Amino acid sequence: MTNNPSDGPDDGQDPGQNPFKGTPFEAFFSGGAGGFPGGFPGGFPGGFPGGLPGGAGGGMPDLSQLFGQIQAMMQPYDGPLNWDLALDTARKAVPQPDPTPTQRQKDAVADALRLADHWLDDTTSFPSGVTSTTAWSRAEWVVGTAEVWKVLVAPVAEQSTSGITDALPPEAKAQAGPILGILGKAMGAMLASQVGSALGALAGEVLSVSDVGVPLAQPGRAALLPTNVTAFAEGLDVTEDDVLLYLALREAAHQRLFAHVPWLREHVIAAVTDFAKGVEINAEAIQARIEEQMRGVDPTNPESMQQLLEGGLFEMPKSPRQEAALQRLETALALVEGWVDEVVGQATAERMPAAAKMQEAVRRRRAAGGPAEQTFASLVGLEMRPRRLRDASTLWGSLRTRQGIEGRDGVWMHPDLLPTAADLDDPLGFREDAGAPAELTDEAFDAELRKLLEPGSDGSGSDGSRGSDEE
Repeated sequence: MTNNPSDGPDDGQDPGQNPFKGTPFEAFFSGGAGGFPGGFPGGFPGGFPGGLPGGAGGGMPDLSQLFGQIQAMMQPYDGPLNWDLALDTARKAVPQPDPTPTQRQKDAVADALRLADHWLDDTTSFPSGVTSTTAWSRAEWVVGTAEVWKVLVAPVAEQSTSGITDALPPEAKAQAGPILGILGKAMGAMLASQVGSALGALAGEVLSVSDVGVPLAQPGRAALLPTNVTAFAEGLDVTEDDVLLYLALREAAHQRLFAHVPWLREHVIAAVTDFAKGVEINAEAIQARIEEQMRGVDPTNPESMQQLLEGGLFEMPKSPRQEAALQRLETALALVEGWVDEVVGQATAERMPAAAKMQEAVRRRRAAGGPAEQTFASLVGLEMRPRRLRDASTLWGSLRTRQGIEGRDGVWMHPDLLPTAADLDDPLGFREDAGAPAELTDEAFDAELRKLLEPGSDGSGSDGSRGSDEE
């Protein structure tokens, strides 16, 4: 049988009938306008008895040629995303030139991190978390951070790709059979191409291994990217040595925090996982996006196919659950970055006159996100961005002023002690009573509240105005 499914009888019984008929994916697999170029000749699913067909009837484009364009994407792989393809794509997408760091640059990074650790000893109760130092090229950053990216991206990829088929009606799933497996693998490969492109672009902007807020290498391994550090230093009117030392301080501070707060890494990853679980597949919306992006695609033109793969095919609106998880993730990242900002500010206050200028540059860069970071967010849905960095830094600084270094760092003992997004709304009010214990029992809290509300208590007027609703 050589005709397309759309040419066959529409009785629902023909083995070549498109099993997606009546679903939002009908046009995609029918060969119609905006659909899969050429359809699935030979029937669907019966047209794949021994592999992919060698040609399409009716003068349509040869499907073997189309799949030849993406042959590398269809190689067998485990998991929801083809990471071999993603990393290969990322390495090729790394901005050039990308020189390998010289031994002199490696030594400079090691010296800067060693001095940074010495300065931080006076500003935090956490000891050093650095066990090794290195300088990376952009391509080396891609390889060196791959394992952590797999953990961060996998939940989103899993939910996105499986959600496509889950959105189909049961009868379509039953008829499609093994085609769903091909569909899932194809989408996982497409997403891998997009993730790889985004990681390659991100490699052109990151300054260190902890620059996104989470150490992306093995625990204790501190790394900076000299090529990107040099680019960042341009226009700051600060010596490159000072820029390197300042960034080394931030890297060393990140390493200390994550090394001595063992639950923190899992806390961030859990927020990412919750974000992925909130993916809600809107089949109609996805079909409309597919039709729009495939319209005009020429399967014989590699550049046309590449535009499709880079077009944000899996970008979907965020569900309410995702928005809530994203807020938790952004709050956690803001608290991490704010703490780093605070301890580095203390370490450089009397030692580095140019620190304030670099602090402001880093704050703006992290709060806004660069073009590559925005690309990654649009492709995968993850925004690793601490929008409230300034509020968090103010909160930690205020807490140190009132309760000292130990009181500030002690908040990291347990995730339930961390400030919330509401606390960031009033950073100076977090644990306002500097003499309060780390945790108050319900009875103690009620007693303190009664003292505040009781008329004539210390510091309040005879009318009890401190506790009035007007304030």
